[in-house]
Amino acid sequence: MKRTAFSLSAFGAAALPGTVLAAGETPAADPVANGFVMICTALVIIMSIPGIALFYGGMVRAKNMLSVLVQSLITFSMIYLLWTIYGYSLASASSGSSFIHQFFGDFSRLFLAGITPDTVDSHNLSELYYFVFQGAFAAIAACLIPGALAERIKFSGLMVALSVWFTLAFIPSWHMVWGGGWLDSAFGVLDFAGGTVVHINSAVCALVGAYFIGRRIGYGREAMAPHSLTVTMIGTCLLWFGWFGFNAGSELTPDGVSALSFVNTVTAPAAAALSWLLLEWKMSGKASMLGACSGAVAGLVAITPACGFVGVGGGICIGLLAGGVCLWGVNGLKKMLRVDDSLDVFGIHGLGGILGAILTGVFCAPSLGGTGFGGDNTGILEQVWGQLVSVVVTLIWTGVVAYLGFLLAKLTTGVRVTRDQEREGLDLASHGERAYNR
Repeated sequence: MKRTAFSLSAFGAAALPGTVLAAGETPAADPVANGFVMICTALVIIMSIPGIALFYGGMVRAKNMLSVLVQSLITFSMIYLLWTIYGYSLASASSGSSFIHQFFGDFSRLFLAGITPDTVDSHNLSELYYFVFQGAFAAIAACLIPGALAERIKFSGLMVALSVWFTLAFIPSWHMVWGGGWLDSAFGVLDFAGGTVVHINSAVCALVGAYFIGRRIGYGREAMAPHSLTVTMIGTCLLWFGWFGFNAGSELTPDGVSALSFVNTVTAPAAAALSWLLLEWKMSGKASMLGACSGAVAGLVAITPACGFVGVGGGICIGLLAGGVCLWGVNGLKKMLRVDDSLDVFGIHGLGGILGAILTGVFCAPSLGGTGFGGDNTGILEQVWGQLVSVVVTLIWTGVVAYLGFLLAKLTTGVRVTRDQEREGLDLASHGERAYNR
């Protein structure tokens, strides 16, 4: 998110600089910006349902396809409600500068209190549009997590763990980076559309969860090939399509920066898809569809924090590197970690997010075609240091919260289905339905 200081104390209370209002007159929202954000919000929602649902669904075995679809739909629904009830307020509202407000907002906007159709924020945007746009980010971040836990996670346990993660990891991360909190004010962290807030945050939770619930029965011994790469390809295309709203929409208005973000969202994933595929081809002698899809998503993840800050050349460099790094992540690193991350959430979203966050600090330099540094930073080393701090803080903070969330789920509802249920498949065992009737 390019703009980081969205203190709700200013929403509806001040016009844009230079605007002269008559006594009693309130600022009017810019209809162009409103329309732009409305369309971009719809695109981000498409990324979750059906994008992530189909992308993940095609990669599991047929007996678990429906469970992935249900997890995506209900996770999306639950997180959006939590965002409405208290998430938006705790993430972005702030009435002071105390220590706690470096990490959380306040309770002044619970259930969207005080927000009406006429409420306009400090950037001439209807606040309701800003609320619903950011809610889509919260929802898709949560929808990424079940991919690492697919085919053995207990549905009720997943909901408990995600609720804890959303409250104690996603909200403070949003506030620290985009809400004028600690990482923004102290380090000038640059995260245009959610490399740290969304991708690293969700990937760490996914990795911790995969360790916590253990490997699938037969992992490493039985075939667990994707049941439909056609479905995964469709999901990939929907993700890429929706990602234009994710990245370009984070500028909140259709201007030159949103155009730069849009272009980077084409070229960087294209470069990543090619670099992944060429490396895979060299290694195995085959150029796979799954590799092409994974490479494209890796590039989309890596360019997310950088898309509005780096030039097109820098974006292509990030994409090329993301393809190779994430390919190693789902092969070499995964084996080193000895973890069953079912659909490679950490290998793609975690490593891609880390790479993109760090390289944002490099390629944002005007000398390299970027738009400039954040906060008081005046050089690449200062900016990279701030980016590294944000990555490390997210890794540690979210790791601790995720462990507590899965522990709570284990103590209350349980986190894993029984062996017999896992053998049968989660479609029937958890939901009493099949994705396919044969």
